[in-house]
Amino acid sequence: MADLDLGFLAPILIALAFAGVVFSFAYPYFSDERHKDKRVEVVGGARERRANATLDIQSSRKKSVAETLKEMETREKANKKVTMSLRLVRAGLKSKPRDFYVISALVGILLAAVAVGLMGFPPAAGIVAAFVGGFGLPRWILNKMTARRQQKFTSLLANAIDVIVRGIKSGLPLNECMNIIARESPEPLAGEFREVVEQQKLGVSLGDGLERMCDRLPLPEVRFLTIVISIQQQAGGNLSEALSNLSSVLRDRHMLAMKVKALAAEAKASAAVLASLPPGVMTMVYLSSPDYIKPLFTTTVGHFMVAFGAVWMLTGVLIMRKMINFKF
Repeated sequence: MADLDLGFLAPILIALAFAGVVFSFAYPYFSDERHKDKRVEVVGGARERRANATLDIQSSRKKSVAETLKEMETREKANKKVTMSLRLVRAGLKSKPRDFYVISALVGILLAAVAVGLMGFPPAAGIVAAFVGGFGLPRWILNKMTARRQQKFTSLLANAIDVIVRGIKSGLPLNECMNIIARESPEPLAGEFREVVEQQKLGVSLGDGLERMCDRLPLPEVRFLTIVISIQQQAGGNLSEALSNLSSVLRDRHMLAMKVKALAAEAKASAAVLASLPPGVMTMVYLSSPDYIKPLFTTTVGHFMVAFGAVWMLTGVLIMRKMINFKF
């Protein structure tokens, strides 16, 4: 009887084992797990495709930025020579180069006459004074005026970009926002944007107008603005968001420049005092006792000592200038 039961149960157990094996292999094809895996795979593929599309857009924008920078660099190299007319424009002067050259010549002649006629210096000193007055002093003043104008423009540019951002968000076109800046902003910001607006009325594109403004104001901030607007016109995008980020960057750069200026103020004051002491003392001695210091300008040994001292003084001034000029 036991043998009969075992012979009867053995086929049943084998059949059940076979059914279990078949069920274990066939269950994933009929259960919801397979459908879930398919849905997860579809969703993951969609996310991957979206990520790839985002990467493609970013790479195309980076490529556009690189091409724009390369094009602007090529134009800058082609127009690397800075004429006197462009220098006068950068300084905010409406004079012609001829007027500047005439004024430089008059200043050189005046300094030479003062050095030789009034102070009794030898003719060689008069030639040096004429050279300094004709070539050095006017160009130094011109560079100072240019730097002051550029600094004022940089301090006002972030607020002007905020005006453009608010105007674009309220529905105004970019040209009208720039026209508002040209009408209501202080100089030199108003004059530069007015020039861009007037050029657009004559048929010049906005990108070309901004590139011309880069020529008049060779500043990184102006170049940033030109690149942002040029790329937005070529590749599209949210201009208000891009300009808002640019405004934050420019404001942070300006704050950093002011911080660097404050930290370097003491060193600059010390350098100015040290550089002004020798000529100041020499002038006071000459005014109080001219006969005492006159051998420096009337004898060969005095000329050598003056030249030697001037060379070392210039070397010290250049070293101090290098030490207190911070680039960031």
